[in-house]
Amino acid sequence: MIEALFGFAAMFALMALRVPIAFAMAAVGVVGIALMRSVPAAFSSAATEIMDVASYTLSVVPLFVLMGNLVTRAGMSTELYQAAYSFIGHRRGGLAMSTIVACAGFGAICGSSIATAATMSRVAMPEMRRFGYDKSFAAGTIAAGGTLGILIPPSVIMVIYGIMTEQSIGALFAAGVVPGAIAMLFYIGTAWNCVRRNPALGPPGECTNWAGRLLALNHIWGVIVLFMIVMGGMYGGLFTPTEAAGVGAMGGFLFALLRGRLTFKVLLEVLTESAQMTAMLFTILIGASIFANFVNFTSLPQDLQAFVSHFNVHPMMVVVAICAIYVILGTAMEELSMILLTVPIFFPLIVHLGLDPIWFGVLIVCIVEIGMISPPVGMNIFVISSLLPDVPTSSIWKGVMPFLLADVLRLALLIAFPSITLWLPKFLNL
Repeated sequence: MIEALFGFAAMFALMALRVPIAFAMAAVGVVGIALMRSVPAAFSSAATEIMDVASYTLSVVPLFVLMGNLVTRAGMSTELYQAAYSFIGHRRGGLAMSTIVACAGFGAICGSSIATAATMSRVAMPEMRRFGYDKSFAAGTIAAGGTLGILIPPSVIMVIYGIMTEQSIGALFAAGVVPGAIAMLFYIGTAWNCVRRNPALGPPGECTNWAGRLLALNHIWGVIVLFMIVMGGMYGGLFTPTEAAGVGAMGGFLFALLRGRLTFKVLLEVLTESAQMTAMLFTILIGASIFANFVNFTSLPQDLQAFVSHFNVHPMMVVVAICAIYVILGTAMEELSMILLTVPIFFPLIVHLGLDPIWFGVLIVCIVEIGMISPPVGMNIFVISSLLPDVPTSSIWKGVMPFLLADVLRLALLIAFPSITLWLPKFLNL
C-alpha cells in the first residue's frame, strides 16, 4: 500500500509541474513497475497496454465521437433549442429551461459534456442576451445543462467504464436514462426556483403560437429518428454497441449531407476534430492503464477490502466515502482521468461488498458531472469562459452554484434508492 501512496504522490507532483496527466500516469506506472518487478516487465506492460487500444471493443469510442461531431455540424442543436423554446420560452426563465431541455436532447445524440456545453453556448446565449438575461445565470445554466451529455446515453464515459469493468454497455446506457431524466427535471426546477426568487434573472421571451410549435417539432424528427435507430437497434438485438455507434455515425453523416451542411472542407474538419479527440482519449486511457497495472502490483486494492471487512463498515458508508473522494478529485482533475485512475482501485471493493456494478457506474458518471462544474477545474466552466470572454469566470462559478446543489441532492437520491437506476435495465432484461 505504501508503494501505491508514493505513486499517487509522484503523479500529483508531476501534474503540479504541468506535465500532462496522461504522461504523468504513464511515467509513474512504468517507473513503479520497474522498481517493483524489473525494467523489461515495465516496458512489456506498457507495450501491452498500447496494443490493447487497437481492440475492436474500443472502436466504439471514436465512432460515437464522430457521430457527435457530425450531428453538431448538421445543425440539430439549434433545432432542438428552437423546439424547446417554442413551448416554454415565453415563461419567466423559459429560455434557461429551454436550454436545459435542448442540452438533454443533444446529449442523447452527442455523448460529450464539453461538446454539449460548447454548442449550446453558441445557440442559446445570443437569445438570452437579447431578452436581457443575467449573464451569470445564463452561463451557469449552459454549463450545468452541458453535463447531461455524459449521462444520457450514448455516453463515451459509460462506454469506457463498461469496457474497463467488463459490464454490459447496453445495460449502462439503459441505467442512465431515468437518472438523466431526473437530472434534467432537477435542473429545470433549479432554474425555475432561481427566477421565482429573482425575476430579473430571466425575463420571459416571445410567445410562439401552436402552428409555430408544430413546425418546430417537425424540424427535430432527425434527432428522434437517429436516437431511436441507435438505441432501439441495440436493445432490439439488431446490432452490438460498436455497430450501433457505426450506424449512428453514418446517420449523422447522412443528415449533415442531406441538409447541405457537409462540404468537403467541413468533412475534413469533422474527421480532424474526431481524430484529435480520439487520440486524446486513448492517450489518457493508455497512461491510466499503465498506472493501474502498477497499483495492482501493490497491495492497495486488497488492503482496502481487508480494511472494510475488518471494521465491518456498512456498504453504503463505503459508497458515500468513495463519492466524497471523487468530489475532491473532481476539483483538480478532468473526468476521464479520474475514472480511469480510480475505477481499478474502487471497482474490486464494490464487487467485494456485493453492490451492483451498473448502479455504481451511473453513480460515478453523476459524480463526474459534479466535477465538470466544480471549482477550480470544472472543464465546462473553462469551455464556456473561452467562448464567452465578456462573462468573467467568477460570474460563471456563481451562476452554476444552485445547479451544483441540485446535483448533490440528485446524487443522494440515487445512493438512497438504487432501484431508480436499476429499474429500466431489469425491465429490459439486460
